Formats: sequence, C-alpha cells, structure tokens
Amino acid sequence: MVARVSTVAFQGIEGVPVEVQVMVAPGKINMHIVGLPDKAVAESRERVQAALHASGLALPAKKVTINLAPADLPKEGSHFDLPIALGLMAALGAIPADALGGYVVIGELNLDGTIAPVAGALPAAIAANAMDKGLICPAESGPEAAWAGSDIDILAPRSLIGLANHFRGTQVLSRPEPAVRTSPANLPDLADIKGQESAKRALEVAAAGGHNLLMVGPPGSGKSMLAARLPSILPPLSPAELLEVSMVHSIAGQLSGGKLSDRRPFRTPHHSATMAALVGGGLRAKPGEASLAHHGILFLDEFPEFTPQVLDALRQPLETGECVIARANHRVSYPAGFQLVAAMNPCRCGMAGEPGHTCARGPRCQSDYQARISGPLMDRIDIRIDVPAVSAADLIRPKPAEPSADVARRVATARERQRERYSVAGASTVLVNAKASTAQIEKLAEIDTGGLQLLRDAAEKFQFSARGYHRVLKVARTLADLDGSDKLGRIHLAEAISYRIPAERLVAAA
Repeated sequence: MVARVSTVAFQGIEGVPVEVQVMVAPGKINMHIVGLPDKAVAESRERVQAALHASGLALPAKKVTINLAPADLPKEGSHFDLPIALGLMAALGAIPADALGGYVVIGELNLDGTIAPVAGALPAAIAANAMDKGLICPAESGPEAAWAGSDIDILAPRSLIGLANHFRGTQVLSRPEPAVRTSPANLPDLADIKGQESAKRALEVAAAGGHNLLMVGPPGSGKSMLAARLPSILPPLSPAELLEVSMVHSIAGQLSGGKLSDRRPFRTPHHSATMAALVGGGLRAKPGEASLAHHGILFLDEFPEFTPQVLDALRQPLETGECVIARANHRVSYPAGFQLVAAMNPCRCGMAGEPGHTCARGPRCQSDYQARISGPLMDRIDIRIDVPAVSAADLIRPKPAEPSADVARRVATARERQRERYSVAGASTVLVNAKASTAQIEKLAEIDTGGLQLLRDAAEKFQFSARGYHRVLKVARTLADLDGSDKLGRIHLAEAISYRIPAERLVAAA
C-alpha cells in the first residue's frame, strides 16, 4: 500500500504541487528519500524518525521508501518534514489514510514531536485553495495562512500527537484567525525637518506619484532624515498589495508570528550589499532587498558607494517591476515594484559646491565620484534635487513645519485621482503615474498650448531621451493631480522639467 500526502515546492512566490508517496515493504531496514531532495530534505529522515519515536510510534523493521513526485523537480526546505511524517503514520495505520486527502501539508518537525514554523505558509495556503484543498501547517504559521481566505480549511497543530488526536476525533483543532501586526504610532514626522522646503516638496511629489528620487547634498544636510519620513506620508497598502507584499516576505521568512502589516516596506540595505542580496539569488534563489521592498521604498544611502555592477542590476527591475533570477537548472521571478529613493554626497569629501569650501582634489573629485552611477540608471530617476546645508536661520527659532498628517492627506487625494483615472481607462492594475506605460501617459496627460511649447523647447535644449521625455510627463501629471487639475499646465511642466534637469553637481553623472 502506498500512502499519499499533498504538499508544495516553492518557485518564486508560487507553490508547485508535490505529492509525497510513502511505501512500507519487506526488505533491508532503511528509509530512503528520493525525488531530487536537497540536504535539508534528506536530513528530514532523522528528524521524522525521532519525532515519531517521541510521539509513541515506532517504525517497523521494514524498508521505507519515500518518493517526492514529480521526481525531476528539485525539492528544497525543511517544510517536507510534516508531510513525510503524516505519510508514514497513514501507511502504518496510526491515522486514517483518507483523512489527509483533502489537505496540503507543510511543517518542520522538532525531535520531541512538536511542529516548528516554516517560511511560505501564505503562498502554500493560496496554492492549496487553488487546488480546492485545505492546509495543515504549524500553529505559529496559522495566523499567516488564514489570510488566504475564510473559505479554506486550515489546521494548525502544535504537535504530531495533537494532529493525530484531531483525526481520531478525540481533540478538535480550531481554525486560526488572521493576525495583524500593530503599526508603529510614532513614525518619524516631517515636522522634525527644519528648513529644506524644496526637498519636502519633492518628497511629496515623489510620494504622490510613486516616482524615483535622488537627493544630493553635503553631509548633515538631512537627506537620510527626509527619506526616513517618506513612509509617514504614504497611504497604507490596499488588500491586494498587502497580499503580494506578504507573500514575498513569507517566502523570505520575515513575517514575525505570522502577523501581517498594512505599512509599506522601507528597506535600507548597506552599501556593502552584494548583487544577490539586492536583487535576489544565492543557493536557493531567495528574494533580495528589491523584492522585499515591493510596493514600498528601497532607500540606498551613500548611492555611489554601492558597487557599480550592483546598481546596474536594478535597471531591469525598475523598468519591469520584477527580479528574474536565472540559473542553469531553474529560473525564478520575484515581484519588485519598488520606489527607489537614493541619497549621495556631491563628491568623496562631500563638500563640493558648498560656499566657503574647496574640494582638495578639485573638479576631479566630483566627476570621478559621480561617474560611479551609470547614465542609464540615472535616466530612470524621475526627480533629482539638491539638498543644501541647513542655515543657522533654519535652526534657531524655526517656523512651525507642516506635519506628515497634512501632507499624507494631499498624497492620498492625488493617488485616489490616479487610481480612478487608470481604472476608467481600463488599466486597473496601474495605481500611480510612475507605473503607467508610455501609451497610457501620452493619452492621459493632456497638455495645454503653453505647456506643450515649453516641453518641446526643453526636450530639444536638454536633449531628453525618450524615457526622460515620458518621465517628465509622468511627474507633471502627478503635479497636476496634487493641484486637482485635469490638464497639464505650463507651471506643472516647468516644475517637472526642473526636477529632471541635472543640477551642477550632477553634470558629470548625467
């Protein structure tokens, strides 16, 4: 007799069906696991035997063969422990064989028979729902899996004994409830920033339209403080966005206690990050910082200090919204629709162009430092602003600054206008102007006569690329949305062009 248990293998954020087949037959006493298991799966043999022994079930003196089908699909991770153990229990008659037919099973076993949490409970629950089955997962992963839908049957036992008692009818496992992580009430507020009014305006525009932003200024001018306050003016995640973000974080094992949050991700990798850390990869092709920032912000401080090859790896995700990791034996795709926010000094010593300061190496210091950022990557940044040093007048008895709550309301209103516009146009998946296609923005960015002439003159004078031209239109469209205007006026295009034109400090980089 062959006992069969359904489980999943993960490819990106998708759960691929896998069937665990267990056969106990006469032969040399041993347990074999076949079907392209990795080291973690192969080691499950010892964990399963110890957990079954701790639960009071001894393996017979027979040959045990476990096949993970399809056999040509690589199997990775410790979440195969529980389906293998349940398949053995069903083969030995410890639980009814037909009880497992309606479930997908994931979970890691401890040596004492308890079930440890695993990564990927939410994608597994969604895959199980698509297969019209329920899910058996660890108790700590239950609140995460419950977000897959109220109609899916979820069992979240703490131990093998508890699950066996449930199937025997001596104990009833209740369905876990979706858990929400409390959002921090003390997010950094824009009111803390003294001066820097033009930078705050650029931050509001970037938040309203989802535009990429680069801030250039000397050390201590407030670039990192401004970036840290961007989450406080962004709207919370929509239900669809929340599900996408949580699936990526679930695969990465970064959902604490299975609790989900509607706050947008804010990722700040150090400039020593490798390419695999930033865009994903490694032995098991895990998501990188770009994917973990999906529907949120990827903040790169000390922008030119990142390795040029690592920065250029972001060019494709910035255009397509996904990170594709290709290897000789498999190909994985993770969503990466992030908003890039970067900060940099104008030169290595940091003071180029500041009044009263002379760069020790002269113009060469500035040009060499900024040349570390390639032109194609710079072309993908919509808004580039100077953040000069704060003056003494701004620090001594400063005027009351506008709080984040007021700015957030304007951003939310502008985003709602964009959502409605693209929904009417039949592009309901586009939520902000920065994600609109060139055809959509050309159709929906209606320009008045004065603005059209200004845009034509600026495009010729500054030699905008085709991408640069359309990104100016997108920023201008966002500025009009903030003003509540249906048409793009000359004032909107003038401000959008001013964000696009490289300032003196960016001449070398552009």
